[in-house]
Amino acid sequence: MTTVSEAEVLRDALGLLKDREQVAERLLVSSAKHSFDPDKELDWEAPWEDGRWYWPPELVSLYGTPMWERMSEEQRIDLSRHEAAALASLGIWFEIILMQLLVRHIYDKAATSAHVRYALTEIEDECRHSKMFARVIAKGGTPYYPVSRAHQNLGRLFKTVSTTPGSFTATLLGEEILDWMQRLMFPDERVQPLIRGVTRIHVVEEARHVRYAREELRRQMVTAPRWSREFTRVSSGEFARVFSVAFVNPEVYTNVGLDRRAALAEVRASAHRREVMQTGAGRLTEFLDDIGVLRGVGRRLWRASGLLA
Repeated sequence: MTTVSEAEVLRDALGLLKDREQVAERLLVSSAKHSFDPDKELDWEAPWEDGRWYWPPELVSLYGTPMWERMSEEQRIDLSRHEAAALASLGIWFEIILMQLLVRHIYDKAATSAHVRYALTEIEDECRHSKMFARVIAKGGTPYYPVSRAHQNLGRLFKTVSTTPGSFTATLLGEEILDWMQRLMFPDERVQPLIRGVTRIHVVEEARHVRYAREELRRQMVTAPRWSREFTRVSSGEFARVFSVAFVNPEVYTNVGLDRRAALAEVRASAHRREVMQTGAGRLTEFLDDIGVLRGVGRRLWRASGLLA
């Protein structure tokens, strides 16, 4: 019987990977053509339009629950306003983590490489996105919704101990679910024009970030040491659990006059909400499964997060 050595498996896997520099060069060209300045591209002075949503109703956490059925249309739209602000706040938290992870990734790499230049370009994008999200929160008249203190500290720990493949797995987790939602949102004429403009910019620019992260994660899951890959599986599963909990900020219910505990219980019991989250994560979990991230304890944590069907 012929056995295949680990070196041969590694060589074959590397043959399937796209050249890192070529990918980065293409992304740099795309960035030069399709990058936006939100301060200039969007009409920040236009008033909000009465009767329009701030987040599509089907994506609001309570949609389809008994509590939703008892709410007035005005209260539902107000909840969408607060949830849009909470998700923008979550996006800022996540993008600040991502920027630090990218800086760590390129710290000991040649600054003249296209791979590093694209990472710096992505950091520029994320800075603009965070400022854009902060501005839309302020314009919406809602509070800023920080994650819980426990999640803030877990984020601090994660960005300190994360492996390189773990960092890119977390990057995709934060980007792909929101990207799926926003692709539904920016063509939806029920939604406020400014919100649609914000999501359009984010979707176009995040598509490049997803490509960069996917290509690098695929490479890392082939070339990283075994201990790093195993640690990535566990840490990414835990981050998935944290992210799925942080996706709903309980304060939004209090701020629109709802019973917070009752609302959370209905969200947890909602089959529609579970389907939304699993569908949003579907392309990502399929990719992670394909490259070997969803194995062992990590897979069980992903399933516990509710993101893996």
